[in-house]
Amino acid sequence: MNPSRFSFSLPSAARRSILIAAAALIALPSTAAYAQSYPTKPIKLVVTFPTGGAPDILSRIFSEKAQLGQQVLVDNKPGAGGNIGADFVAKSAPDGHTLVMGTVGTHSINGALYEKMPYDMVKGFAPIALVASAPNLLVVNNDLPVKSVADLIAYLKANPNKLSFGSPGIGSSVHVSGELFKSMTGTSMTHVPYKGRQFAIPDLVGGSIQLMFDNMPSALPMAREGKIRAIAQTTAKRSAAAADVPTVAETIPGFEATTWFAMFAPAGTPRPVVDRLQAEVVRVFQLPDVQEKLKTLGLEPILSTPDELARYQASEIVKWAKVVKESGAKAE
Repeated sequence: MNPSRFSFSLPSAARRSILIAAAALIALPSTAAYAQSYPTKPIKLVVTFPTGGAPDILSRIFSEKAQLGQQVLVDNKPGAGGNIGADFVAKSAPDGHTLVMGTVGTHSINGALYEKMPYDMVKGFAPIALVASAPNLLVVNNDLPVKSVADLIAYLKANPNKLSFGSPGIGSSVHVSGELFKSMTGTSMTHVPYKGRQFAIPDLVGGSIQLMFDNMPSALPMAREGKIRAIAQTTAKRSAAAADVPTVAETIPGFEATTWFAMFAPAGTPRPVVDRLQAEVVRVFQLPDVQEKLKTLGLEPILSTPDELARYQASEIVKWAKVVKESGAKAE
């Protein structure tokens, strides 16, 4: 009997499916083995802004408390509204050894602000976990004759384009909070972007700029010390960390601008590695001493799953694209 008489060929699509499935089966043991041995060297956690701000604070807490068998080293790579650091991670090896503490700016806002992005905010990353959120705090120079949101609106309308508001970079939540304020109040003021909040704060205290929608963890201690004046917070409800400070929404109904921070790995990072990192994020930020520290800073832990982060990021991209379009803000 000639076996060739009974040979047959599969359609090309079927052959491709079988080959893909076989490749996946072959890859399973190596992926599982890699996840068991991970990490094999120190983990680099990139912060896309300079030291001192909320993403830096959160990253250093994780660096100090993480128990992954290797050091977690914080690497500040500021510039371009966070794009430089985020792009570095997006283009890094997807092995779980290079991560980023992403922000609402780097992973939701910048795509609408910048005409050309160096990375894809969604396709370039594997979501790990939402870490925390915080209000921004509207703070003003002590010499500015305003003590409330109503005072500030009246002053801006009487003195169009006289005031300047600072931010740690184009596309940061600090920046777009100011743009949202301008849009909803029909006022005008000049945005002055800095390379980081530590460069903006001296100018705010000195009066070169007059106001800022700074992250609460950074701004609240300085306001408590009397170096700047806190006018309002940007979340819909007052944070317990500053219960005596009203929200902008109490004067401008519907105003809300929450800043958030989330950990991402490069796209293609094995899911077992992502899951291990997510579990460690949850463990660290549920520690009682960490929870207490976050509370005093005005940071609220969120601690999502990777899939929850992906869905939240998608909704935030839609929200902030609308805000950016309506405000007319662009990356200079």
